[in-house]
Order: sequence, then C-alpha cells, then structure tokens
Amino acid sequence: QLQPVESGGGLVQPGGSLRLSCAASGFSLGYYSIGWFRQVPGKEREGVSCISSAGGSTVYADSVKGRFTISRDNAKNTVYLQMNSLKPEDTAIYYCAARRTMTAVQPRCLTSTWYDYWGQGTQVTVSS
Repeated sequence: QLQPVESGGGLVQPGGSLRLSCAASGFSLGYYSIGWFRQVPGKEREGVSCISSAGGSTVYADSVKGRFTISRDNAKNTVYLQMNSLKPEDTAIYYCAARRTMTAVQPRCLTSTWYDYWGQGTQVTVSS
C-alpha cells in the first residue's frame, strides 16, 4: 500500500519560507497525482494545491496563489510545496495525498475525497 511521507515542516516567522516534501518508498509517484492539504483543529481539511503525475498541470487554492508553488521531481520520487510569504493563518498540519491517475488535474483535485492515499502530516507553525 502506498504510504506518502511528508517532511519539512517547522516553526517560521511571518514572511518567511518553508519547503515541504512528499515522498514514498516502494512506489513510483510518477503514476500519481499529488495534492497538498492542510487542517487546523476544529476545521475541515482544506485543499491547498495539486499537481498532475507528469507535472504538466497544477491547481492552487485562492488563499495561496502567488505565494505557494507545487512542483515534482519524479526521478527523486518527491513532490514539493514551496511556501513563501507565510502568514500566521497558514499555520496547520499539512498533508500530502495521492491518486493513481495520469490525466491533467482539475479543480476537483482540491477535494479530499478524490484521493486514495494519505500521509501522516507535518506541522507548520507561522509565528513571531
């Protein structure tokens, strides 16, 4: 069973940057569309961004457009989320999710039910 693993979370000051990584051992992520989600206690999981299996199409939530960039390196079996100009409201647990498909991604890829496999999450805290 595919098990994505997130890394790269931590504490950062407002305006700072972090890069999250999503990797998987034993499976080629090159067959999967990958999504990044975030969740704070008491709130629903929110779709942040997603990328198609080959990296040719991406979707972003309005709340992160212009600040976050999703990318992937299939040779390294890793998907990244570069987060710049971080705000306190970006504080959350960030999850990556995978769906086996090689088509372009559509806005529905920001819906959690579209995915089959989930990682355990990594905490991102934006605070001074």
